[in-house]
Amino acid sequence: MKIPRILLAAGASGSGKTLITCGLLQVLVNRGIKTASFKCGPDYIDPMFHSRVIGTKSRNLDTFFTSGERTRYLLGMNAKDCEIAVMEGVMGYYDGVGGTTTRASAYDLACVTDTPVILIVNSKGMSVSLGAYIKGFVEYKKDSHIRGVIFNQMSPMLYPRMKKLVEEEVGIRVLGYVPKVEDCVIESRHLGLVLPEEIPELKERLQKLSEVLEKSLDVEGILALAKEAPQLLVPDELPEEAFHWQIPCVSPESGSASCSNGGNRLRIGLAKDEAFCFFYEDNFRLLRQMGAELIPFSPIHDEKLPENLDGMLLYGGYPELNAKALSNNVSMRHEIASAIKSGMPCMAECGGFMYLHEEMEGMDGEFYQMAGVIPGRVNRTPRLTRFGYITLKQEKEVLGEADFGPVPAHEFHYFDSENCGSDFHAAKPESSRGWECIHGNERMLAGFPHLYYYANPRIPQAFLKRCLDYRKERIQGET
Repeated sequence: MKIPRILLAAGASGSGKTLITCGLLQVLVNRGIKTASFKCGPDYIDPMFHSRVIGTKSRNLDTFFTSGERTRYLLGMNAKDCEIAVMEGVMGYYDGVGGTTTRASAYDLACVTDTPVILIVNSKGMSVSLGAYIKGFVEYKKDSHIRGVIFNQMSPMLYPRMKKLVEEEVGIRVLGYVPKVEDCVIESRHLGLVLPEEIPELKERLQKLSEVLEKSLDVEGILALAKEAPQLLVPDELPEEAFHWQIPCVSPESGSASCSNGGNRLRIGLAKDEAFCFFYEDNFRLLRQMGAELIPFSPIHDEKLPENLDGMLLYGGYPELNAKALSNNVSMRHEIASAIKSGMPCMAECGGFMYLHEEMEGMDGEFYQMAGVIPGRVNRTPRLTRFGYITLKQEKEVLGEADFGPVPAHEFHYFDSENCGSDFHAAKPESSRGWECIHGNERMLAGFPHLYYYANPRIPQAFLKRCLDYRKERIQGET
């Protein structure tokens, strides 16, 4: 499969990857180039910014969660109708699992997808030393995949001299620079970046940035580099049986047709508002492929759950910033608690798990009543409580399955619970550290870990099977 593609990476976090990626995406959109965008690693917020620019959903590519074959499949599936794929790296280019490996790094993704890399170099306070800095990154690995450089925070006067020096002494293409653009900065917050909705005049800022980049970047050179990416071996489908599973229909009029082919699909309530907004778009795709219809609702703004739900999903986000509003919506809290306690299947992670507790501390330091499904309180901690990749091992039967096998996941939260659960064991890769987590039973899986369904499709499959059981019980009860 021929996919013109580039990966924008940097030597460290805070080098300007997200800002420059969004600016470049805006440049491409302005030129009428159909663009797919991807974020390396377990990131929810950067893809939101990408999506605002390109007008379609950005995706994640993560080589901790998925094998090389699955990663290439996801790249090909999401970029097949586009003229260019732009990937944004994570952390420092070679920084991977455990802080001691390159596994799941931006470099690892470049290797798995055979993608040319443009290294973004924060040039503030450097001149000739840029040559040594870039040479180190290019030569650290023989197959570094680094084919170009962009200087960030560089003055227009210095740029021609640094371009000449680096191209002559390091032998790598310099594809432009980015001057200091203070009025286009995206501010940080405790989980990364603020949400796109919270930045005044975001579109105007990105448009202004794109106008700067049109002049300061070698856009034609970037497009040419993307086209140099070699053809990629992309599987048409994934061989694992769970990826092809579809729910059977239960309505008499649907006959033997599968629900994903036009039958009576399972109605799954999806909490979606300013408190619950951390989503993997490919999770949604797999659920729909298996036969789910996702019905959005707001635990903040809606008084009641949507009618005739067969299951419920409560993903992460910022419930702590909306604790008072969530608590004040008493009818919704009671409806959710009643539905789960009466047997409606539910999967909740991180912020959604926090919401299911009896009480949660808000960012204002006050404690608020929540849904009351999980006994105990959630409180704020002064630092990241458990951070990074983990592999989950099941300790008891959950969602009707005795052994899902290894479940790659990740945690990232400043809040902690006095009742995290103990139905799975989380093991840190490249480390002896681990902990117990997750509340699981026949109809519920709830805990701090975030799950990526393409890492282990047996989990969404088991969840939908329980939703199907619940629907049958509900229909029988109605008759």
